[in-house]
Amino acid sequence: MTRAFFKMLTFCAALACATPAAAQTVHLAVIVGLAGDPEHAELFQRWAATLVDGATGRLGIARDHVIYLAEQPEKDPKRATGKSTQQEIERAFATLAARAKEDDVVFVVLIGHGTFDGKVAKFNLPGPDMTPASFEPLLKRLPSKHVVFVNTASSSAPFLEELSGPGRTIVTATRTGAERFATLFGGYFVDALMSDSADADKNRRISVLEAFDAAKLGVARAYEQEGIMLTEHPLLDDSGDRKGTTDPKADGKNGRVASILSLGTAQSAEAMPADPKMRVLYEERRDLERRVEGLKLMKSGMEPARYASELEKLLTDLALKGKQIRDLEGKK
Repeated sequence: MTRAFFKMLTFCAALACATPAAAQTVHLAVIVGLAGDPEHAELFQRWAATLVDGATGRLGIARDHVIYLAEQPEKDPKRATGKSTQQEIERAFATLAARAKEDDVVFVVLIGHGTFDGKVAKFNLPGPDMTPASFEPLLKRLPSKHVVFVNTASSSAPFLEELSGPGRTIVTATRTGAERFATLFGGYFVDALMSDSADADKNRRISVLEAFDAAKLGVARAYEQEGIMLTEHPLLDDSGDRKGTTDPKADGKNGRVASILSLGTAQSAEAMPADPKMRVLYEERRDLERRVEGLKLMKSGMEPARYASELEKLLTDLALKGKQIRDLEGKK
């Protein structure tokens, strides 16, 4: 048997295994940890809200199949199902373990900050933080053969190294625990899951791989625009090799399963206006909004005067773009 033929058989086996899962029930758990300051709290809540609303709306996931744990659930009572403490997270996984079937897809998305002391990585929470060792027994309880675990926090790479295994697609915002600055990856990853532009194969289904690729490009572009050295390099592992890669491929060692798994299929062509001119303005406004978010997350690595100046310019541009949209809408 030639190596090429063996690779083809391996890929076909993965495809046969994962394709039915894409059509099965999807369960989503969104966990937002400690923000640390009001700016991060606002951003993290926005990312989580976008993911929850998109999942239950655009992607058609049943509301009772979505768990959203927040640092301050009282600030988002219509969406949040509980507080993001270790106890509540364990309870959420117990619920997932009871609900999910073997062929269902289970998504777990962590949004927040992480730390790494050179030995142990942690996801920061109200109360005790959680480590990869904390999550391992929770993941083991899930009966699903298709688990996607996404840690968008800083210092998240050790989670991939320790949680990698059969039936698991692990995504982290960093490639080492030493990448400890606030990360932009989460916002771009969430946006990609809900964006038609990330749909490379135009099948109206954003795969984990497509979202990963789009988010990676978005992050790199954001740092380049601000002239700041890239301090986060996302990783993906779906082969169980505990290494992952920054450049997964649908036909590579890592990326095959991720190219098939998704949150769901877009139920409608909503969101963007049909008018080409208006669509361009909407896209330009969203780009400016993402730049503002990115700048706020990069604040700690910038000179205060430069940060204030660039933020003022972006907010001015954003206000002008909003006026353009309102003016054009008023003519219709």
